[in-house]
Amino acid sequence: MAGPEPVTARDEPLVRLTGVRKRFGDHQVLHGVDLEVARGEVLCLIGASGSGKSTLLRCVNHLERPNAGRVYVGGELIGYEERGGRLHELHERRIRAQRARIGMVFQHFNLFPHLTVLENVIEAPTRVNRQPREPATRAARALLDRVGLGDKVNAYPRSLSGGQQQRVAIARGLAMRPELMLFDEPTSALDPELVGEVLDVMRDLAAGGMTMIVVTHEMGFAREVATRVAFMDGGRILEQGTPRQVLADPRHERTRSFLSKVL
Repeated sequence: MAGPEPVTARDEPLVRLTGVRKRFGDHQVLHGVDLEVARGEVLCLIGASGSGKSTLLRCVNHLERPNAGRVYVGGELIGYEERGGRLHELHERRIRAQRARIGMVFQHFNLFPHLTVLENVIEAPTRVNRQPREPATRAARALLDRVGLGDKVNAYPRSLSGGQQQRVAIARGLAMRPELMLFDEPTSALDPELVGEVLDVMRDLAAGGMTMIVVTHEMGFAREVATRVAFMDGGRILEQGTPRQVLADPRHERTRSFLSKVL
């Protein structure tokens, strides 16, 4: 009789957080968060403003340095190495190399205003990865086609709508061929009529198997696209489960109170 299948790297969670704590001065923002995200999973983090969602997201790629705990992506400790039983922060060059595997899309686009759409997308592959300009340009054009902006390659960000700028930001994040995409409230700065075009691109990424962690207030998106929803409050994950479990039948009173105001 055959024994159990061996555990492989593909079976391990892509993202693993253990005991992550973060404080700003005397304010404790994260209280020992444990979290795992499987490859191909779409995790939506929901909760009131100030609950620690964005800080948790930023700890994943070391934009915020945890005061305690560890973050692993693809089995690699992010931001630190262990020597002699103690953690030592990596040199910024090595941290940048780790971040190259983790795409991030912010609330406010953060495009370079003096660069065209195409130049924004090829900036990191050519400067960080030293990719030759010609293949980087071909890949960037394909990504811009994918997000519906193939006709905007020579436009500057100021001439684009907010939704278009955010789609450029997504293409820029994908240009580094990341294992993981992080979205920090990607539609919160958009006019309501522009939200759908950004969510459509994210739906396409999810359907293609991209692993995503999304901080969002878009409950409809979470219900439709997420494989798992985690509710945060006071720097802790109070409950998590399928969208149906958390959004339709929450167990925790604080989750029920929050959802009663947003659904």
